[in-house]
Amino acid sequence: MVGDGEKLAVLVGPTACGKTAVSVRVAQLLKAEIISGDSMQVYRGLDIGTAKISAAAMGGVVHHLLDIRDPGEDFSVADFRTEAADAIRRINEQGRLPLIVGGTGLYIATLLNPYLFPPETERDDGFRAHMWQVALEQGDFYLHGRLAEVDSVAAERIHPHDHYRVVRALEVYEQTGRGISEIQAQSKREYKPTYSTAIAGLTLRRELLYPRIERRIDEMISAGLIEEVKGLLDAGVPENATALRGLGYRHMTAYLRGLCTLEEAVVNLKRDTRRFAKRQYTWFKRDTRIHWFDAEDYFEEARQPNLEALTQDMAAWFENELEM
Repeated sequence: MVGDGEKLAVLVGPTACGKTAVSVRVAQLLKAEIISGDSMQVYRGLDIGTAKISAAAMGGVVHHLLDIRDPGEDFSVADFRTEAADAIRRINEQGRLPLIVGGTGLYIATLLNPYLFPPETERDDGFRAHMWQVALEQGDFYLHGRLAEVDSVAAERIHPHDHYRVVRALEVYEQTGRGISEIQAQSKREYKPTYSTAIAGLTLRRELLYPRIERRIDEMISAGLIEEVKGLLDAGVPENATALRGLGYRHMTAYLRGLCTLEEAVVNLKRDTRRFAKRQYTWFKRDTRIHWFDAEDYFEEARQPNLEALTQDMAAWFENELEM
């Protein structure tokens, strides 16, 4: 357990490893409420492509930070920290345990290890629209290269396809003349954790995870992902909106705009999702506070884990760590 403040349980892991089902059962056992730590599930109407949990699958567990923004709005790391901190406080006040569940490592790291964000710069929609057009004409890697020229540290940290963060870093440089990494480094200070935190991780080796990812994407297409994206575009959501830059949404947008075939879009989506899972592993493995549960250790028939055994062990671990 880290810190001595409000209690907080956290469950992390790569996409498609089974966090959703595990988290619901753990929450039931611990009388917890779940806070989504996913950067895309905050958006209304982004259901299929984000694998958002249905009301029926919630099992009576209260979920927070789902469907709190319209898809044309931005939702930043700072917004997440503010919203999550408020939910953690309210849940603790009710005598229940907040359980953050997600795979967006930056969100969770920022909540647990806050640092000062760069000074608020004025949002420049004209600059952002121009950068979007540059990315459309010359590609994400060209835009990322421009970032590398002015802030190599930020470029190493931000993936070329993370359009929002690349443009945000360029916007900060445009307005301040300084790299966002330099500003953040100057802002760092010693931090005493605010929460009494226990962090569990759910893992599954890549040879087993990657086929799960591919099956999930096939199921998303069958469930209507293309129609979901078309509906968002028809409703006027801009193609450069954060919501449509996420996995699946940018791929199906490219297909609907005639920039590739459906087969190419699906192949690219599977490839990019595998790469995303790999980056998630890399991010989380650096955090020595995480206690890992390997789903394969609980496998029974058909390479499926015994959910009850896994969740009982995880819940017991949380109880011990948080001295509940």
